[in-house]
Amino acid sequence: MTLATTMTILATSFLLTVILAPICIPLLRRLKFGQSIREEGPESHRKKAGTPTMGGIIFLMSIIITSIATGILFEVFTTQTVVLLLVLVGFGIIGFLDDGIKVIFKRNLGLTSLQKLIGQIIIAIAAFLLLRLGTFDTAIAIPLTDLKIDLGIFYVAFLIFWLVGFSNAVNLTDGLDGLVAGTASIAFAAFGVIALFNKQADIALFAFTVTGALLGFLIFNANPAKVFMGDTGSLALGGALAMLSVLVKAELLLLLIGLVFVIETLSVILQVGSYKLRKKRIFKMSPIHHHFELSGWSEWKVVLVFWSTALVVALIAVVSEAL
Repeated sequence: MTLATTMTILATSFLLTVILAPICIPLLRRLKFGQSIREEGPESHRKKAGTPTMGGIIFLMSIIITSIATGILFEVFTTQTVVLLLVLVGFGIIGFLDDGIKVIFKRNLGLTSLQKLIGQIIIAIAAFLLLRLGTFDTAIAIPLTDLKIDLGIFYVAFLIFWLVGFSNAVNLTDGLDGLVAGTASIAFAAFGVIALFNKQADIALFAFTVTGALLGFLIFNANPAKVFMGDTGSLALGGALAMLSVLVKAELLLLLIGLVFVIETLSVILQVGSYKLRKKRIFKMSPIHHHFELSGWSEWKVVLVFWSTALVVALIAVVSEAL
């Protein structure tokens, strides 16, 4: 894939998102799809109540249209593209149902954890079966070594854990204006570059399509946000990101590229575990981005620091793959 092709894909998904957003945001507002703010959240977030949510629909439409159109145009629409779209759309539908329940019933809780888990497992298994129709490698590479561990049929258990874990990790990170849109666009771009190293044009096309769509969405999602992506967007992005790491055979490298998402998730686990065991909290609030807010950081400062962290670790990961 040439630089010109890459830029064409980025520009197409970016512009399509920028065109769709002004159409969809007023529609979401008319439908009264406003965000409910969790009662225990930071006081400064109260003013965000009513901001249109489910905005993930905007960039999901852009990604689907651009991936299919450019994939066919450049003759790189493959089974792996179908798998990526399956995960993206499947997890997006779960998020859409979750958001829909919250909006309709005016509460902060949508689908139960079990309902979401069952849906995510079904999609992960479907993706695995599609991959097994070809010559899918079930070995996991250990970063910075030549070691590989072949999981065989047990790879499906790993895939379920990976997709469910990272979809929820990205979902937990989605708590500040532009935070996920920025960090996820960096992560997808990193995997796009790695896919180019591997000469996987179909996967690179998808990764850069998502990057462009998120950068377009960021125009409307940056502080002060005109629209939130909701679980519709965050669950879809997390699942697709995990699937990308699987297809470029750099699964464990996602722990570095997605370090911000990992830290956010660990902060929640540590907070809950500490409170249950010691009745004491480690952080002022979890996920950890709220801890920094309550420590006096402005929302923009938290987001910029997290974006910077995501960029640094993504560069380290890309360089390590190139060497």
